[in-house]
Formats: sequence, C-alpha cells, structure tokens
Amino acid sequence: MFLNKEVAMSAVIDIIKEKVESGGTVTYTPNGTSMLPMLRDGEDVVVLSKPKGRLHLFDIPLYKRRDGSYALHRIVNFDADGSYVLCGDNQFALEHGVKDSDVVAVVTAFYRGGKSYSVNSFSYRIYVNFWYYTRLLRHSYRFGTSRISRKFGKGNKNSDEKNTH
Repeated sequence: MFLNKEVAMSAVIDIIKEKVESGGTVTYTPNGTSMLPMLRDGEDVVVLSKPKGRLHLFDIPLYKRRDGSYALHRIVNFDADGSYVLCGDNQFALEHGVKDSDVVAVVTAFYRGGKSYSVNSFSYRIYVNFWYYTRLLRHSYRFGTSRISRKFGKGNKNSDEKNTH
C-alpha cells in the first residue's frame, strides 16, 4: 500500500541528501508551476541523483536558495565567477550566484503518466533547446498579451463604459 502525503521539502531534505550522497537516487514529485510545461504541479515525478562533477547548461539541479528555501530550476547560463544562473521553464527572472555547494542533487530523468524520460534522450534535448531558444519570443508574447489585456480587458473602466452606451 502506498500513501501519498505532501510534505515540506525542509522535512525531507536531509533524507534526500543522505540518499544521493551514498550514490542512490530519489524520486520526488515537485510542486509549483515554475517548471511548466515540462513538470506539472504535483503530477510528474523527477529522479534525483548526485551530480557527477560540475553541472552543465540545461541541467536541472535541486538547490538551496539564499533564503533557505529549495528550488528545482534549469541552468541557463554561468556567471563570470563560475556560479550558475538558473531559471524555471515557466519564468523569466534569472537567479544568479548559485554555487556547487548550494546544489543538493540533479534531475536525471522524470516520469509523466508512468512513462520515463531520460534527460540524456534525443527528444528531451530537442525540447530543451526549443524551449530555451524561444525564451525571448515567449517573453515578448507574454508581456504583449498582458499589456493588451490590461488596456482592453474586462478590468478597463473606459471600455466598460463604451459598451454600455
């Protein structure tokens, strides 16, 4: 019998660290929307393992932030000091200054609908490159649609007055 229970990352982080440090893997169901569309909130499962040396562009580490919280975001660049620049697939704000010492584990695979996807597979690499290299286009689209919605959307008092006369 399996019992699915939502627990805070802070409650299990020591177990995750111990397991990956000993060479094992941990399966984990992340919560949040920052990694959409790749990882769906509370639905998909990631496989975490110990990093084998320095991480690479597009790797997805589980890391500790400066405020003590944990996040699972993609490496999108490197700072001049060698630290990582991370960003969720569904976000545009970059997080700078993440060091190797902040990294707990790295995603090596994920499960969606019971099917396993390796981060080394060809189809995954196509997805990652497409998603990364269309980032500016997606950002411009999201920014443009939100501005249009504010100007002409339901919340615009002037457009509501014009429609009632």
